[in-house]
Amino acid sequence: MSEQRAVDIFTDGACSPNPGPGGWGALLRYGEHEKELYGGEAEVTTNNRMELTAPIIALESLTRPSLVRMHTDSTYVRNGITQWVPKWKANGWQTSAKEPVKNADLWLRLIEAAGRHQVEWFWVKGHNGHPENERADQLATRGLQEALPGTPAVAHRAASGR
Repeated sequence: MSEQRAVDIFTDGACSPNPGPGGWGALLRYGEHEKELYGGEAEVTTNNRMELTAPIIALESLTRPSLVRMHTDSTYVRNGITQWVPKWKANGWQTSAKEPVKNADLWLRLIEAAGRHQVEWFWVKGHNGHPENERADQLATRGLQEALPGTPAVAHRAASGR
């Protein structure tokens, strides 16, 4: 029996200023195949929303259930999905301070997207020379730039891989 090969996904989000217009990017790699995804929002958003959007779109883009190694430089995303979500669910989507969970709409969408796959979550230090994280950052910046006023709205674009 052969071992299932994993899809490696590297994600990042950007917002300038925060809150402000935002962008997200994802690099997907399966063996020698790569796919780049990016997009942005001209409306006021937050860095955390963009950090969440990147893995959501990446997971939703997979055409069949997969083994996924998700790499993010966002401790918010990694800790949220691996530690906080079960507590939030148990508390009726309230924090321990009895406040509504921020970005609950995206957390629910991420749970659904991840639920179709076997996902391992990894944190990588951002802006530290990690080649795939740097590419995800560039894609997020591209999504942000294309979302700014004066450029066409970007909902979701795929760029050809290298």
